[in-house]
Amino acid sequence: MIKKFSLIGLILFIIIYAFQACTNKVAYPYTSSQFPNEVAQIIITNCATDGCHNQQSYQNAGGLLLDSWEALMNGSNNGACVIPFSPENSSLLYYINRDSAEGIVAKPTMPINKTPLTKAQYKIIRDWITNGAPNSDGIVPFSQQATSRQKTVLTLQGCDKLGILDGNQVIARYIPIGTNPQSESPHAVRVSKDGAYAYISFLAGTAIQKVDLTSNQVIESIDIGAGSWNILHVSEDGKKLLVCDWQSNGKLVLLQTNPLQVLQEFGGGATGLFTFPHGIIANSSFDTFHVTSQYGNFIYKFSADENMYAKISLDGKPISNATGLLDPHEIYFTPDRSKYFITCEASDEVRIFDAQKDTLIKTLVVGNFPQEIAMSKTKPYAFITCSEDISSYPGFKGSVYVINYNTLTITKRIDAPFYQPHGINVDDRNSIFYVYSRNVNPSGPAPHHSSDCAGRNGYYQVFDLNTLNLKTTKRFETIVDPYSADTRFK
Repeated sequence: MIKKFSLIGLILFIIIYAFQACTNKVAYPYTSSQFPNEVAQIIITNCATDGCHNQQSYQNAGGLLLDSWEALMNGSNNGACVIPFSPENSSLLYYINRDSAEGIVAKPTMPINKTPLTKAQYKIIRDWITNGAPNSDGIVPFSQQATSRQKTVLTLQGCDKLGILDGNQVIARYIPIGTNPQSESPHAVRVSKDGAYAYISFLAGTAIQKVDLTSNQVIESIDIGAGSWNILHVSEDGKKLLVCDWQSNGKLVLLQTNPLQVLQEFGGGATGLFTFPHGIIANSSFDTFHVTSQYGNFIYKFSADENMYAKISLDGKPISNATGLLDPHEIYFTPDRSKYFITCEASDEVRIFDAQKDTLIKTLVVGNFPQEIAMSKTKPYAFITCSEDISSYPGFKGSVYVINYNTLTITKRIDAPFYQPHGINVDDRNSIFYVYSRNVNPSGPAPHHSSDCAGRNGYYQVFDLNTLNLKTTKRFETIVDPYSADTRFK
């Protein structure tokens, strides 16, 4: 009787052990992947397989590793392929979708050379992304430490969206912005010094918008009337901002930021005070401003109390609005405010002025069509994007010049596979800087995929602030026309 019981017990033990072992073999890769179980069953069994997106093969599959939730959120060689809450901009969905009625369809259909996913499986992945693409613990990507998390914000002129780049360099969110269904072309974005808010102007809209960078939501808008609202500048204390109306009879509008409210207007109408005002800097008390005049050879200087208004010649010649002279575009203070840099589109120069005397210190010749300026506080570098410069890379266009703002010498010309580089920003916290290629010209490099808005996708590249070389060979694709960027916690 004892022997019989032992034999039965042994058989039951073997059956139970075999069942558990079999169950563990199926469950283990799912539970370790950090994906929610129903998502894991689709991705792990269909995508993270030999010859595709597992550890052994992913480098030959666009650099996209799919064996874990964390790996997926790092993106591929082309940047983020899942954008939480934005299925319409998540390219992973394009390649597993076979029905254009369900969303964008891209070729080749994945998983390649295998049975395509069913419509039900596609909807599971799409709904998961729509709900934020959380992991198995319910954590939404890039949501932790929201008040202190490093972020860069980026306007997408062709899509009326604001991109949020996480500190790990990938696109973490796309936020719809603007106030009406028509395209409003979000142009400039500036972040308050405390990192709490971003402010956005629109070329084809009437609003200034305020975005909370903790919640990643537009929290306030103000209608300031028709205009070509271009560059804006936020005060050091974050309580005011100045925005320019880029027109032949342009004006500048001073606003308080909490709540958004117009305080004062300068120029406009028949006053003739400002012609195509563009770049803006302000003194620390935010009551005296320098503003570039986009065409000609001068900049404006004026005070908020309107007791001072002047035009400063940049070349010592008589003031002129004629196009093709210098055409000053952007203006930027050095971190110690002792000097300011001005990019001159027509003359392909950077002109450097003494901030106290408003006198020219030095002129540096740079690449063709210099545009935006960014400066580091941990390295003595000013970065200048030259959008139309001849590239050493066949089929590409543009360069970035690095100027030492202490010695006022050119440190390096950066050549990389840019195409129409415009926006640039420095993230001193992570010792990197970003360069954004608009790539709106059909002659530019073909995007990896399309998006849900008309036009060609752009891209950005990440550089090491210490070496001034590419940090990674990845080309991070964005939706259409990445234009202006700024970093939190500068």
